[in-house]
Amino acid sequence: MLVLVLDTSTPAVTAGVVELTEAVTGDAAVAVRAERVIPDARAHAEILTTLVLDCLTASGASRGDLDAVVVGCGPGPFTGLRVGMATAAAFADALDLPLYGVCSLDAIAVGTDAGVLVVTDARRREVYWARYVDGARVEGPRVLAPAALADHLADIPISTVLGSSAHTALFDLPAGGPETPPVAGLAAVAGPALLAGTAPTPPVPLYLRRPDAVPLAERR
Repeated sequence: MLVLVLDTSTPAVTAGVVELTEAVTGDAAVAVRAERVIPDARAHAEILTTLVLDCLTASGASRGDLDAVVVGCGPGPFTGLRVGMATAAAFADALDLPLYGVCSLDAIAVGTDAGVLVVTDARRREVYWARYVDGARVEGPRVLAPAALADHLADIPISTVLGSSAHTALFDLPAGGPETPPVAGLAAVAGPALLAGTAPTPPVPLYLRRPDAVPLAERR
């Protein structure tokens, strides 16, 4: 099964083509055929489609070879996140493919064990975060200031913090990667539903708060 994967929940613009198969264990085995990650928070709309076409060429696949589309639903800032979700929806609609939405933070936590914290940039001196135990999300996603989050987690055993290096450094914990949601992780999160042929529900963006830009009528 060939899957187109997109994510714009972070400052990075991410696209890829992956092949999903069922492993002996029954889990989804993910092979990345092509992946492009460009760190440019101001160019999501300008370069995402180009990256998709580049990944298709690099993977040796055509649009007609694709079986599904997976998109990271955040949490993320309003403008960037909606670019990825709208682009994913457009490809899915044009190619008559099912569209699966997943939590972008879950993709960073794929394959982890014990207690793990994942954080990404929420701007306004805050982070988007979620907490995991053995790869399963047990709390979040939410948005909070790093100091308040550290207080909230003070008595909870956490072995590692993953995600944006500028923000993992704010916690007194061992830090690691990946910094942004990888296409393999995004596909792995959607993998069980994809392989089972489960009909997807419409993806819902995880903004977690109102956008910075507010129409004039709403400011009065």
